[in-house]
Amino acid sequence: MRPNIITEAGIPTRLNQCWSSIPFITSGVVLICGAIYLLCLLVGYDSYDEICFLPTAVASQFQVYRFYTSVLFHGSLLHVLFNMLALVPLGTELERIMGSVRLLFLMFLLATTNAILHLTIAFLVAYNPLYPVAYLVNECSIGFSGVIFSMIVIETSLSGVQSRSVFGLFNVPAKWYAWILLVLFQFLASNVSLLGHLCGILSGFAYTYGLFNYLLPGPSFYSKIEGLSALSVCVRRPGFILCTGGTTYGQLPTYSNTSAAPSALINGNFLRNISSWMPNRQISTVQEGEDPRFPGRARTLGSAGAEPAAREASANLHARLLDNTTPSEPLTNSQHTVANTVRADATVTADQVDTFDEELKKLVGMGFEKTQAEVALAAADGDPNVAIEILMSQEG
Repeated sequence: MRPNIITEAGIPTRLNQCWSSIPFITSGVVLICGAIYLLCLLVGYDSYDEICFLPTAVASQFQVYRFYTSVLFHGSLLHVLFNMLALVPLGTELERIMGSVRLLFLMFLLATTNAILHLTIAFLVAYNPLYPVAYLVNECSIGFSGVIFSMIVIETSLSGVQSRSVFGLFNVPAKWYAWILLVLFQFLASNVSLLGHLCGILSGFAYTYGLFNYLLPGPSFYSKIEGLSALSVCVRRPGFILCTGGTTYGQLPTYSNTSAAPSALINGNFLRNISSWMPNRQISTVQEGEDPRFPGRARTLGSAGAEPAAREASANLHARLLDNTTPSEPLTNSQHTVANTVRADATVTADQVDTFDEELKKLVGMGFEKTQAEVALAAADGDPNVAIEILMSQEG
């Protein structure tokens, strides 16, 4: 009888663990979209033409609120369910990379730029003299899928993966992934906004290639937001991830690291930047030992140079986790000594201890369990990037 009891109790426990592993902003968006749909269902609200993104209404009556109401409302149960199931893994990964406040700002930015692109393209196509398509300015669009398509492009670029699985059926090159989804959804689903999804992809590439650099605040902005007393309740939530604890899988575009962006547009490279929106992006110069997908010192998930170190550190992590240490039990003195074996061979100064504790706090702030984070950081010789790869591989 005992195995049956464990099996029955395991389902709600696993669901609770799954939900608690979703970071703060991602879970908040899921709850808000789900609650809005249920509320509309209960009160019988179906006047979506009042809140959807309608280019003619935005242009003629300046109803800018439609930029954001159209994102939060959904037309059916399958619509909201599918969008939220797609959002959870994307939002979780991006929130761990960027931090909660940065992801919230990114969602707001993507919703705004998607709407502006949608509005611009709709009127250009509807009133072009060669082949006008008038219905685009009267098309009513709702749903979070436009932002999700942007997030697909951004997450794919930051992760550095070479291929993606399409519905678990077949793999495609990562650079074509968003475009293939765009085409498949047009054939497989009815009443899908092609322009809404297309604008989401374009906004994602624009962010990835730094075209929104001057719209992005610097790190001090996010720190000030996190330091507001009014948000202290949110910051103390277990799933809230500080922006200072975000990982460096790729070089995130920010205002502070974009000194080369303006010159790229001014010095005659504008057409080359526009053509680079397409998947066949080429990098002309790559420094030795540098990942060609993302310039700089940041390490990507698919970085070949990090794989041997991550594999060796992962093996060390397995050995340490099997040493009768469970996440629910605090480390004893002897176990704490084993967890810090990597650092025990050398003379540990006060600065090294402070650095280790600082990196550990960042990992905990990202949502990782403290004990596992400490062991992973020790196994990675204090390298937070390798430690993150170890922890992510354990969760996978």
